[in-house]
Amino acid sequence: MLKGNPTLITKAEFSKSGRNASVMKYKFKNLITGGASEGIYKTDDKFEEIILDRAKVKYSYKDGDNYVFMDGDFNQYEISAEFLEDTLKYLEDDMECEIVFYEGNPLSIELPTKIIREIVYTEPAVKGDTSGKVMKLGKLATGHEISIPAFIEIGEKIEIDTRTDEYVSRAK
Repeated sequence: MLKGNPTLITKAEFSKSGRNASVMKYKFKNLITGGASEGIYKTDDKFEEIILDRAKVKYSYKDGDNYVFMDGDFNQYEISAEFLEDTLKYLEDDMECEIVFYEGNPLSIELPTKIIREIVYTEPAVKGDTSGKVMKLGKLATGHEISIPAFIEIGEKIEIDTRTDEYVSRAK
């Protein structure tokens, strides 16, 4: 909790300079508005921790600018597209996710760490280019492009790490 707003620390960096006290440089994301900020605090400063609730849900449908998710008890939760920015590139119908709540209000969606998606378009590999780790762009059904190895072809399924947005392996 920072200045009365639930906040997520996205980056923390320790800094010690000469005779001055040690400080921590933080980057924050406001969980209500989605806005980013930065701050410098003493290493012994304390923050009030907040409790976030989680529930397993499945993506149902899009309603205007909102995305509707449903849990196992058929409760529906609407989340605005602005809070799903990075999630939308992998979101597909009936996909299982986790919804994050603060004081009963849905804040964001967390995807599984690894997902399997099909490559719907990619350029053919250049013949003879086998030196090192040769990468090319592949397009998913959602329109998102990801760097994939040259040997992956259209129609193949790949495993993707949603945290780093990187190719992991061919799907089995």
